[in-house]
Amino acid sequence: MDEAQKAKVILKLLNKIYPTTSIPLNYKNIFTLLVSVLLSAQCTDINVNNVTKNIYPKYYLSKILIEKYKGKVPKTFKELEELPGVGHKTASVVMSQGFGYPAFPVDTHIHRLAQRWGLTNGKNVIQTEKDLKKLFPIKFWNKLHLQIIYYGREYCKARECYGISCKICKTCYPDRKKPLITKKA
Repeated sequence: MDEAQKAKVILKLLNKIYPTTSIPLNYKNIFTLLVSVLLSAQCTDINVNNVTKNIYPKYYLSKILIEKYKGKVPKTFKELEELPGVGHKTASVVMSQGFGYPAFPVDTHIHRLAQRWGLTNGKNVIQTEKDLKKLFPIKFWNKLHLQIIYYGREYCKARECYGISCKICKTCYPDRKKPLITKKA
């Protein structure tokens, strides 16, 4: 099975398991989405939601956003990535989930799964993002990002599947017997 065939099978399975996806972070607007995504890089989504439930009702603005963007979260990758702490993945999440712009945010979890499933041999998340964007149609990127995250959390966990036990791994590599060690991003 080549990469394109694997991508079709994976997309079909993920759409069957997760026909709809919601963002796992609680947020009130694009600013709080941005802050939540920044925080989620440091801990779990559950912890972010617990911490922010008491913060967001009281505090809404940031000095840089007020001074440079009139209190609004910028709507371009370039401007977002110029904000302190905002890298490409965070900007991609905000662009896709906040503004609806087609983006394919790739974090270490998606990088690991894409390697397990034979969709990339990228040594970093940048290469993995490029590879995934070539394999999947743009109209699926925003939803697929979340589907892969949910699938990884539920079925293809970092310390459980190792590329040999979940449905996608078995489908893509039916003859794989030994655990696959993925390259860290």
